[in-house]
Amino acid sequence: MLIKLIKKYMPNHMAIKEHRHLKIFGNLLHSPRLWHFNRHSVSGAFAVGLFCAWIPVPSQMIIAAAIAILLNVNLPLSVALVWFSNPVTMPPLFYGAYKFGAWILGRPALDFEFVLSMEWLMNKLIAIWEPFLLGCFLFGVASSVGSYIIIRILWRYHIIKQWHSRHQTKIQEN
Repeated sequence: MLIKLIKKYMPNHMAIKEHRHLKIFGNLLHSPRLWHFNRHSVSGAFAVGLFCAWIPVPSQMIIAAAIAILLNVNLPLSVALVWFSNPVTMPPLFYGAYKFGAWILGRPALDFEFVLSMEWLMNKLIAIWEPFLLGCFLFGVASSVGSYIIIRILWRYHIIKQWHSRHQTKIQEN
């Protein structure tokens, strides 16, 4: 299953506890609930991580870690899922969020080219911040709720499939 694959590549929890950016959480990182893989912690981690991926700030991973600790969901998975929005995927994701936000607000979407500079942020972001943030928020909520539901359904399906498999094995043994 996917969980076995994730566990295989997941860093050691002691290494994560000692990470310089996560030390701000202190003893809160010692809760065993933050490191377990179960239906609640994994679906919650997907919800947290994908919601935080849509937050347009550089510290998304720290925000995801704080929310994961607050909600007692899998911390490493929450932080890793933030990388859904990475330097390669961020421009099309955020441009789509802006276009969607403009559509929701009934405004025409402006054509612009993103340039990572202070001048661009001061001049262009002022004109698009409302639809951009609205689109990011709505996409964040949709991906969070959608992933939570999908993971819960897939987890349940997997458990039922395992039960049926065990039941069939018992029938064949008798």
